[in-house]
Amino acid sequence: MKDVEAAGHLFDGRPRREATERFLADEGHHLVIAYVDDVPAGIVAGVEMTHPDKGTEMFLYELGVDESFRGRGVGRALVSALADLARERGCYGVWTITGEDNAAALATYSRAGGVPEEGQVMFDWDLAGGARTSVPRSPTEAPPTEGPPSQAPITDPGHRT
Repeated sequence: MKDVEAAGHLFDGRPRREATERFLADEGHHLVIAYVDDVPAGIVAGVEMTHPDKGTEMFLYELGVDESFRGRGVGRALVSALADLARERGCYGVWTITGEDNAAALATYSRAGGVPEEGQVMFDWDLAGGARTSVPRSPTEAPPTEGPPSQAPITDPGHRT
């Protein structure tokens, strides 16, 4: 926990104690912290995801590098370390999502061996009710439809009530 607190400035927001403890307690969750001269220089968080017909892959959840250490290969080394860990744990691949305008992330992921997938779209559900900025649509993209879609019955064999 102390290491996470010391590296707190590298996350998108300050790490929350309960969420950090829960994250670190799960053997499928991974956090790698890079140090330069005993100073936290970067972090990468990965989450193993398993699907019945695909196996297990690693989701690169977050990459953060302190501004003063950018451009020195810290990000690439962290991504490579997570990929090595994924390989050791039997994952068949690593994937992540980043903004198409995030030049630093695009360069880092490419230099670490990642290949962008064309034609992918990300959907996001805000279950906490927080403010979100909308993603601009292209002029030819249809606006979202109003009203709830018709829905088939859903069963969840893993969670019985």
